[in-house]
Amino acid sequence: MRGLRFVALAAGTLGGVYGAAYGLLTGQARRAERIIGPPVAPPHLADGLYLPDGSGPLPPVEEGDPLRFAMFGDSMAAGLGVDTPDQLPAVVLARGLAEEAERPVRLDTYAVVGAATRDLPAQVEQALVTPPHVAVIIIGANDVTTLTTVPDAVEGLERVIRTLQDAGCGVVVGTCPDLGVIRPIAQPLKSIARVWSLLLARAQRKAVLQLGAIPVPLADLLAPEFLARPREFFSSDQFHPSAVGYEAACSVLLPALCTVAGVWTGGPLPRLPFRSPLSVTRRPTAKFIARLNLRFGRPVRQLAQ
Repeated sequence: MRGLRFVALAAGTLGGVYGAAYGLLTGQARRAERIIGPPVAPPHLADGLYLPDGSGPLPPVEEGDPLRFAMFGDSMAAGLGVDTPDQLPAVVLARGLAEEAERPVRLDTYAVVGAATRDLPAQVEQALVTPPHVAVIIIGANDVTTLTTVPDAVEGLERVIRTLQDAGCGVVVGTCPDLGVIRPIAQPLKSIARVWSLLLARAQRKAVLQLGAIPVPLADLLAPEFLARPREFFSSDQFHPSAVGYEAACSVLLPALCTVAGVWTGGPLPRLPFRSPLSVTRRPTAKFIARLNLRFGRPVRQLAQ
């Protein structure tokens, strides 16, 4: 979690913040890092075959033509924070997909804790040995903490989506979550993290739609619940979701996943406004984040929209 300190240092340097204010930002980052701490253990892994009756994981077999489902992304995609393998988001999604499709689903997880968009090509390269039929990507939080510009992160995501689509894979993208819901991050660092993450999520959503994949705006759909019920929705590190938080994420990801698999029977997916009330940010803070993006790469053109 040293990325939080990186954001604080960059914000202080670019904004010309010195003395007490500069110390406040870096102090808040250090405090958040101490509270969150490093992962105490790697995430569980429960890849294998899942059957429509809910059983699994079973050893992967090709008999019966299973639907191949791949999970890509960062610690949220990997399920860091759950207590048992059954609570992993990839497992919850695989079971739900198998039940909806009435067909075995083979789950392969390639997500890596700490991954940013630049790490996705390596994950996808592994998967293309046996191309998946459908995939879920959850990415963005580490792009914010590593100061990856919004345009660079989005272009990287677009390339990965095209690669998967060229292999015949339907793609769902869980866009960047709202980092402003993380309680150990105090103001004003919280506002910087929130605005950057929401700007990235908005740009991701637009790009994913243009490519014909399905975006799921996790910040808009989940942040209100995480803010209202933090003790239930966060794991013990107060940064990663708990089993309850992951279940909420799966509830909005599963319809999209079943849709790209061609097996969704629950009716049309809800059409959210492109800019929800949660995504509307104060212009001064948004302009400041645009300056950070310009300092570390290219301008955020999405601000003009």
